Amino acid sequence: MYRYDEFDHRFVAERVGQFRDQTARRLAGSLSEDEFRPLRLMNGLYLQLHAYMLRVAIPYGTLSSRQMLALAAIAERYDRGYGHFTTRQNIQFNWIRLEDAPDILADLAAVEMHAIQTSGNCIRNVTTDHWAGAAADELADPRPVAELLRQWSSLHPEFSFLPRKFKIAVTGSPHDRAASKVHDIGLRLHLNDKGEKGWEVVVGGGLGRTPMIGVTVRAFLPEAELLGYLEAVMRVYNLIGRRDNKYKARIKILVHEMGAEAFRTAVEAEYARQPTASTGIDVAELQRIAAYFAPPPFEKLPRWSPADQAQRAKNPAFARWVRSNVAPHARDGYAIVDISLKPVGGIPGDATAAQMRAIADLARRYSFDELRVSHHQNLVLPHVRQDDLFAVWERLVAEGLDAANIGQAGDIIACPGLDYCTLATARSIPVAQAISRRFADLNRQADIGPLRINISGCINACGHHHVGHIGILGLEKKGIETYQITLGGSSTSEASIGTIIGPGFAGDEIPDAIETIVTTYLGLRHEGETFLQSCRRTGVNPFKEALYATRH
Repeated sequence: MYRYDEFDHRFVAERVGQFRDQTARRLAGSLSEDEFRPLRLMNGLYLQLHAYMLRVAIPYGTLSSRQMLALAAIAERYDRGYGHFTTRQNIQFNWIRLEDAPDILADLAAVEMHAIQTSGNCIRNVTTDHWAGAAADELADPRPVAELLRQWSSLHPEFSFLPRKFKIAVTGSPHDRAASKVHDIGLRLHLNDKGEKGWEVVVGGGLGRTPMIGVTVRAFLPEAELLGYLEAVMRVYNLIGRRDNKYKARIKILVHEMGAEAFRTAVEAEYARQPTASTGIDVAELQRIAAYFAPPPFEKLPRWSPADQAQRAKNPAFARWVRSNVAPHARDGYAIVDISLKPVGGIPGDATAAQMRAIADLARRYSFDELRVSHHQNLVLPHVRQDDLFAVWERLVAEGLDAANIGQAGDIIACPGLDYCTLATARSIPVAQAISRRFADLNRQADIGPLRINISGCINACGHHHVGHIGILGLEKKGIETYQITLGGSSTSEASIGTIIGPGFAGDEIPDAIETIVTTYLGLRHEGETFLQSCRRTGVNPFKEALYATRH
């Protein structure tokens, strides 16, 4: 796990001091809200419907137990006893008083955390695969590159005031768990026939009001050239991207309007203009960073744990949780544990201070003091011995964190919606809770199989509804909340944008509508076929016909 160096400590401490002074001036009235707004946004502080919201950066989703304990303390001292983990691998606190914000930033700085790059027209928090460094299918841990990108982007003067916000995702696995194709830049690691590392550079993905899948501008970029090439991409965007209309200012619009080939040509020309000496990665610096991500001291263990197998055999609830929430690890005798933050009827992504402390303790005792945040709004213990799985599960049961629904109908992604957000046009949380209750039966969820249900409370798509297998978008029409449904989306290696199936539904009609969609799938599916596979095979018409058959 990366540790701050002297520069990092000084940089973050100075930022806290600057914001303390800015906040004091705002409270004293010498700064107007219009003057203060860009200053607070540079420090992750939003003004929401009821209070200020602070978005804390968790670079590439990696946390230590000490950092998680600090987040728990902030939740209790400054908020209402909980935090909300987001699809950007960050955490948000929704009930912050302005006068407390500088103290919170100081508390974060004490554990090597901050809220920089969580807002504004800059390069945002760099995200990656939440199983990075542990996944059995991984080619290499992408987090050293993600950290290099964080350092490169944090103070790059040319990219501090971009036409719009900019998001980068990095994955080191052929199975994309980082949603790289729906980011402004997605980086996908490949190995050539000599075993050399290179990055596929995907540009122009994104969701929001104009969802798009990114296009590949370089299929294999040698790792040493990465920063120079990304600078060329950013420079083309910064110079040509529109600034007259924020709805057309994202790089996806530029790529679309120029065309993929013309954009690729512009980037290559810009890259060719750079002096060769300035385009390469400092190998020594990347090695220095990579040393922080060295594997923990794994034990040499047999591939399978007899104790784990015995517990599964005599405890059906534990066995079901393992099937749903435990993934293969790259090391024999270890496993990856996904902790669902989606209890039946719960608010997706929320965790109480007590739960954060329990998870921190589990990370310290069983996962080499490391945990992760996923872009599915869940948490991960990346390195757990199979021998310890039963003990981990028992603790999760005691803390109400044992929902065995990862990747299934109960594992719903939802933004805060109109309960908190000033941009929202409809509520997301009550709809997610209602669907969760409807599909509470774990046996039924298992029979349905993999199913991603994503809900957004407005067209900005913070709930990633476009890439849900079933996507739900809340809108407002003539003062009434209505919900539009899309089918067939995915954020994986074969990413796709869901298809709108027809007119929207009232909020209380959505559980029945999802029920109809699922029932239709169960009647159509071939043996072993997932919902997404069925939907892609049949198209949306069978689902559309079933949904609207009784509507007039």
